[in-house]
Amino acid sequence: MPRKQKEGKYKLKTHKATSKRFGVTGSGKIVRTKGGKAHLRRKRSKRVKALFAEMVPVKGRGIIKRVRRLAPNLK
Repeated sequence: MPRKQKEGKYKLKTHKATSKRFGVTGSGKIVRTKGGKAHLRRKRSKRVKALFAEMVPVKGRGIIKRVRRLAPNLK
């Protein structure tokens, strides 16, 4: 017996790398973490290492649009 075709639109798939790299604040802004935290941090001051931990709002309409398209269910 063949399967019954689903009606309606296609199921949206989330781009997993995007969903892991970006987040959304309560007000709806998209935020990201900073790069360059993986290694070679012994040379950096404590202040700079602390700044690596904070989330930075994403600037640029094109990037925001791309992130929303890749991760439509981003919470």
